[in-house]
Amino acid sequence: MKGVSKAKRGPRRQFAALPWRRTEAGVEVLLITSRETRRWVIPKGWRKKDEPATITVARESLEETGAGGRVDETPLGEYRYQKLLKTGAMQRVRVMVYPLEVVHEHEDWPERLVREKLWTTPAEAARLVDEPDLQALIAAFAP
Repeated sequence: MKGVSKAKRGPRRQFAALPWRRTEAGVEVLLITSRETRRWVIPKGWRKKDEPATITVARESLEETGAGGRVDETPLGEYRYQKLLKTGAMQRVRVMVYPLEVVHEHEDWPERLVREKLWTTPAEAARLVDEPDLQALIAAFAP
């Protein structure tokens, strides 16, 4: 598709983690703030060439939240959003979401200084994120 701007192509694909843990109070999921808009989101990113989706999900979770663990091989589902590119154009993005059971959290991680983290119930997390399809995935999440 040489000559076609990124914004005019079909949706690009990202891979996301829905980090979760069990506590005495029940299941909690982990949200983070986006770097630019400070909205509540889940860790996600682009897959490197020939990288399995589950490795992308684990890498993005570690980079963005410091949370590592076991990634489920089966995605929960997907959602779509519009990403604002540095050029000012909008890119359609399709995001595959995988559950990641958190087994450890690092005290230091690459994006620690540019993001906030929030452990909360799936119901509250669903209210905090903007994308309707992501809201539905999180609200229905039951490991």
